Amino acid sequence: MDLKYGIPVVDFSDFISGDLEKKNDFIRKLGNAYEEIGFVAVKNHGVSPNIINSMYQQMASFFSLPEEIKKKYEISPDGKVGYTSFGREHAKGSKAGDLKEFWHFGQFPYSGEQEDLNLASNVMVKEVPDFLTTGQAMYRAMEGVGIQILRAISLFLNLDEFFFDEWVHGGISILRPIHYPPIIGDPKGSVRAGAHEDINLITLLVGASAEGLEVLNKKGEWVPVTAIEDFLVVNVGDMLQRLTNNKLRSTTHRVVNPPKEKWNESRYSVPFFLHPKPEMSLACLPQCIDSEHPKLYEDVTSGEYLDERLKEIGLK
Repeated sequence: MDLKYGIPVVDFSDFISGDLEKKNDFIRKLGNAYEEIGFVAVKNHGVSPNIINSMYQQMASFFSLPEEIKKKYEISPDGKVGYTSFGREHAKGSKAGDLKEFWHFGQFPYSGEQEDLNLASNVMVKEVPDFLTTGQAMYRAMEGVGIQILRAISLFLNLDEFFFDEWVHGGISILRPIHYPPIIGDPKGSVRAGAHEDINLITLLVGASAEGLEVLNKKGEWVPVTAIEDFLVVNVGDMLQRLTNNKLRSTTHRVVNPPKEKWNESRYSVPFFLHPKPEMSLACLPQCIDSEHPKLYEDVTSGEYLDERLKEIGLK
């Protein structure tokens, strides 16, 4: 298994090439990686560099606004859309707030769906007028790749290839531009993102602007993941781990503080948290349960599980 970047690498073009042998090879490599470490680096993913570069420019413009202006956009009590201020979120079980601030773009409905799906409306920032349109372009691109990755996972699990499609379309996925500001003074135990597992089905992360992401391997060792230009890092979330009865691993990860000489540097990243519709059942799949792998989780919907977890991390 290629671990050049700290995690296995897969080539997305193999899955969509039309070549059955390449497609099956991609499915095998992806599934094996998710069983072993829960993370992969995806090359040739097709998300336009122009969209990514524009997203970084727009988020840098927003986060550089004065604090009193940014706080005008902290309008959603549960953080579904808009701004979340510095230090509000924390890892499960931790009282120390993470050293970050972020923005949420929620689902952008297709024509006629806003009322039907009861989605929160995304927010226009009048001081950065292109932030919203760029966010929508980025959201759609990341969602498209995410759906394809879920199709590969479906085939690895011997499900219908399009098993997840009906649950993802109109789901409550989140695009989260994050700013980790320069560290001023002693952080006193706080880190940029405390050790945690993601809540959702899968997370897609555009290569961050600086190092810092670390993944906990099976040996209990923290493995640095290289900030890889032109790659997506895609990891399993707790919902998918629960659905597969721990066959696929939701791996603990964190974003550590930089060396002291780099405390004055900001760090940006843009994860896309792919969530299904709240009514999707997370009951363990029958094909993931046998005498050696008894059922580990009670039946719950994704919405019920999400509510529970948001309370644990301080966002609800």
